[in-house]
Amino acid sequence: MPRPARPTRLRTLTCLTALTAALVVPASARAATAADASGAQASGTTTATTTPVVAAKPYMGYSTWSVESTNFPGYGGDWLTEAHVLQQADVLSSKLKSHGYNYVNVDAGWNDAKGDAYARPTPNLTKFPHGMKYLADQLHRKGLKFGLYLAVGLYQQAYNDGRTPIYNAPGCTTKDIVYPDLRKTSGWDDVSYQLNFSSPCTTKYIQSEADQLASFGVDFLKIDGVGPGSNQGDAAHNNVPDIQAWHTALKNTGRPIEFTLSWSLSHNQADVWKANSNGWRIDTDVECYCDTLVTWNNSVKARWNDVVPWIDDAGPGHWNNLDSLDVGSDVMDGVNQTERQSYMTLWAIEAAPLYIGDDLTKLDKYGLKLLTNDEVIAVDQAGNPARPVSQKTPQQVWYSRNTDGSYTVALFNLGKGYSDVTADFSDLGISGKAQVRDLWSHKNLGSVSGKFTDNLAPHGSRLLRITPPSTGTHPGVPLNVHGTASTAGSVSLAWSAVNSGTKTTGYDVYAGGTKKATVTGTSATVSGLQAGTAYSLTVVAHDAKGGKSAPSKAVDVTTPAVGGPVSYEAEASANTLTGNASVGDCSACSGGKKVGNLGGTGTLAVNHVTAPRDGTYLMKLDYTDGSTGRTMIIGTGDTSFQQFLPGSNDNNWGQPSSITVPVQLKAGDNTITFGNASDYASDVDRITL
Repeated sequence: MPRPARPTRLRTLTCLTALTAALVVPASARAATAADASGAQASGTTTATTTPVVAAKPYMGYSTWSVESTNFPGYGGDWLTEAHVLQQADVLSSKLKSHGYNYVNVDAGWNDAKGDAYARPTPNLTKFPHGMKYLADQLHRKGLKFGLYLAVGLYQQAYNDGRTPIYNAPGCTTKDIVYPDLRKTSGWDDVSYQLNFSSPCTTKYIQSEADQLASFGVDFLKIDGVGPGSNQGDAAHNNVPDIQAWHTALKNTGRPIEFTLSWSLSHNQADVWKANSNGWRIDTDVECYCDTLVTWNNSVKARWNDVVPWIDDAGPGHWNNLDSLDVGSDVMDGVNQTERQSYMTLWAIEAAPLYIGDDLTKLDKYGLKLLTNDEVIAVDQAGNPARPVSQKTPQQVWYSRNTDGSYTVALFNLGKGYSDVTADFSDLGISGKAQVRDLWSHKNLGSVSGKFTDNLAPHGSRLLRITPPSTGTHPGVPLNVHGTASTAGSVSLAWSAVNSGTKTTGYDVYAGGTKKATVTGTSATVSGLQAGTAYSLTVVAHDAKGGKSAPSKAVDVTTPAVGGPVSYEAEASANTLTGNASVGDCSACSGGKKVGNLGGTGTLAVNHVTAPRDGTYLMKLDYTDGSTGRTMIIGTGDTSFQQFLPGSNDNNWGQPSSITVPVQLKAGDNTITFGNASDYASDVDRITL
């Protein structure tokens, strides 16, 4: 059942709204797509034909939106001017460019929404009296790159009763490029009309816009309000044709333009975004639209959950965009020093674009120190996104294994009080001692064995490089091994590909020390197991010469009883609902029903879940969530844990998704509870185990 999503941030400036900047793939030879870029050298150098590699690494720079959005005195919508942008560029050039920051991206408010005589983007000359090419030239002379913003679709003011001609398209007018009913699109619904790509005039219009931007000297384009996503998902908000057209048009300009999409893109369309853009926002705006730039709760902290479904989608040519990095000014930022470090730590370990949103003329000493820490920047630019070991508690360890066998490891305390956070080396496939270096303090911490623990302040973090002895003549240990499904006679597993040691050519899967399967991919189903039996499963990587890794950390799974697994409907009469929890219709759900209004006082207890013996069972949870995603607190017996449930970002609360969650059950009758006393939770369709 639909529940309020996190606040949707309207980027309105005068009559405008903001839209995420996008950059295109190389246009040279009109052959390089975003997918091509993913295979390019991560060094960011040029190819043999001197074609620039667009988005080989996450971009770094500055964006105007955070200071445009704030109520902090002296800022807001009127702040955006040519003079202010050039002022920021001066600081970027003098203090930050040497560390890799080189984009200056002008967000919403730069253009006259009516457009020029052909409905193409044109500057607001009150704010930018010399025009955008002048601004681009000034930035390029400083060795910087220039980015602009547009909203998806046709700006409503540019429609002009359908009479405006389309450039280089004889006989075409704005009437021909939209639908007759003037259906509105974008995440705001009050900015633009949906484009109708059944008309050849529409593709010509997009090309005219792209050519106009290229003539300005644009190096980066952000398109905002894109759907599916931006809390919209119906036909009027399907902007996939727009993005495909922009991708082609930008290539056709012959100018390399990085192309990024905003905001809260739907992960259901991840393959489309990867094929047609260089990046996408995974969440709503980070800005709080308040008296500071951001706050921890609204909405910095959400990124720790919301980036997780996207981790495997990031790579050269297309990156997960976590939004602006507002950590440079204690007075303006709205987060304390501890939070500012954690904020940048997450951005860095996720290989997210690092674009500063502060007024660069007001950076404080601590902020400048954070933003210019080259060891931390190197983590970001390595382009190797980290993943959490577990998110069952607010005390979390995130890691990525580097190709040299070292590990980038971040410790986070996302809780409200001081707490120990421990990196267990067995979770990382490390045995014996390893060298540990703190990247924020630039200090070697010596040789450590077994684990690393630190007591962290609320919202605190540590960022480490952990280097074990060389793997030598064998592959690295498989990591992230987890159960994905089980039956009475089988268990399915998946894991991350090994990227260190000798080249892995396959994997052996063991149950109780006995080899059960050999595969070349990163998933396997172990068959021939006994019902109602506990198994300890491990994975070993091997190379072409017979070299083998040490076994992965064991995954314990108990198979269901004969005839299992069994499904339990959330709406079943035997279950217990409390507070506002209620049964609602859901045509795509099992049984046509689901339980919604969970969270706060609303809880669901699925009663009489039977298990053949004490053990860890794989529970398949079917749920619906049209938001960015929500955290469910799942309880079994005397224990409970938090489980983030990714959403679709398209406001579709009628399409179930599934996730597999290990749960502890006792032999016989069990009750499994679902809710979240402090926040909204997703709707539940059924569980199967």
